[in-house]
Amino acid sequence: MIRCLAVDDEKLALDLLEDNIKKVPSLELVKRCRSAFEAVEILRNQKIDLLFLDIQMPDLNGIQLLKSLQERPIVIFTTAFSNYAIESYDLDVMDYLLKPYTFERFLKAVNKAAEYIGLKEKYLQAENPKEPLASANFLFVKSGYKLVKIDIRDIEYIEGLGDYVKIYAGGSPVLTQTSMKSMEEKLDPAEFIRVHRSFIISFNKIEFIRKNMVGLKGREIPVSDHYKDQLFKIINHDKIIE
Repeated sequence: MIRCLAVDDEKLALDLLEDNIKKVPSLELVKRCRSAFEAVEILRNQKIDLLFLDIQMPDLNGIQLLKSLQERPIVIFTTAFSNYAIESYDLDVMDYLLKPYTFERFLKAVNKAAEYIGLKEKYLQAENPKEPLASANFLFVKSGYKLVKIDIRDIEYIEGLGDYVKIYAGGSPVLTQTSMKSMEEKLDPAEFIRVHRSFIISFNKIEFIRKNMVGLKGREIPVSDHYKDQLFKIINHDKIIE
């Protein structure tokens, strides 16, 4: 079952959401909330897979609520205002239901969310997020509304960009919302090493080392003093011919 939370300050809007959710056998309504503050407490204390969220609400609006969450469920915005569409895309929201919407449009959004949840459970090892993927040769990362498959052996380096990372693996780089720490935990430390606050590199892809730089695939990556000793420990001075 997909556990849902419905948040809207209008009772009629919540009634419609509840009615639509009950029509879909795979959905379970955990609670309905009339304010964002009430929703925050539920999200902190219960597992929610799918959040139906109004935007314009008093005191704390839906966008502010979403930005306050460290861990977000999948979100479908439900709003009477179309001018938030671009901002919802920036927040990586699954879908944007413009009121009044039909049940068919609601179901389309739910099916999109359910497909993503199924892929996530199957491929992202959600039950063991900190377990290194040493035994696997691929991973899936969310980029936009897609889960992109990346062959771990193709990864050259990973660049941290604030709340996002960019993964370079031969083709076009893949941008996904996660942390460098999370990427470190998922990669085999025997094959990948962090050399800078903003860079993780594949040890096997290193072509040369020069001062505080490593070269790989036509790019020079900075090595900070904090990580330099660890890099040379892995290289092992016995492997250096002078």
